[in-house]
Amino acid sequence: MSADTGFRSFFISARDGLKLHARDYGPLASPSMPVICLPGFARTAADFHELALALAQDEAKSRRVLALDYRGRGRSDYDKTWANYDIRIELDDLLQVLTAAGIEQAVFIGTSRGGLLTMALAAARPALIKGAVLNDVGPVIDARGLLRIRGYVGKLPMPRSFTEGAEILKRLSDQQFPLFDDAAWEMMARRTWTERDGRLVPDYDPNLMKVLEALDLEVPLPELWSYFDGLNAVPLLAIRGANSDLLAEKTLQEMGERHPDCEIFVAPGQGHAPLLGSRDMVRRVGKLISRAEKRAA
Repeated sequence: MSADTGFRSFFISARDGLKLHARDYGPLASPSMPVICLPGFARTAADFHELALALAQDEAKSRRVLALDYRGRGRSDYDKTWANYDIRIELDDLLQVLTAAGIEQAVFIGTSRGGLLTMALAAARPALIKGAVLNDVGPVIDARGLLRIRGYVGKLPMPRSFTEGAEILKRLSDQQFPLFDDAAWEMMARRTWTERDGRLVPDYDPNLMKVLEALDLEVPLPELWSYFDGLNAVPLLAIRGANSDLLAEKTLQEMGERHPDCEIFVAPGQGHAPLLGSRDMVRRVGKLISRAEKRAA
């Protein structure tokens, strides 16, 4: 465990030999339920840093927290074939990571694409999931949000500094996150670009944009209620950003009505996707984990 970062780097090989990375927080052996954090489409494990530290270092109940970098993101290898940035392959990568880490059951926290992966996992290996947080994602995805994401993934200007990066992100997403201060935008910039060879580049493979360009957003996206229903046996927390353009209020309400043990929460002043590091969010996620542990016991 690095004292300055609060996590260990965990590397394994995917089935096709690609190197995958995860941040591994907290004790390796703990009686507490482990937590798996799954980021958004072009995001990395860093998005969960504050939440992971809070859960791993909880004095009452420290626990292991794994936050993944999918292939082509963060410190995982980039795939030579962009078509492999596919949810089925990412699901297999996730299963390889869980096996290598010796995790047989956990609470899953999925932001955006991470929530879709969680629903896919519920269909493929339901016994692994003992509780779930779906952060600004559900069985019905609003094409407006995907269009907006498609407009910037792999297409952002290259900033000369993180401060300039913060200004770019603010111009792009100010309507989604009107409450962010300069420090919040700077943090987002540091989690969007990374320094390589003395310059800032996106912290993901720019070829990810080809995955989005291959989507036909003129055709209605498939609804995933049958996958969502696969989570019926475990406690659920469904979060929506009040300004989200990816998860509609109507879908969130229906998630709450359909699921037998689902708490819903709308994060004020947040868009797609809400940050989970605030004291209030950590408390809400902590309550969901406690419900999951009680149910599993």
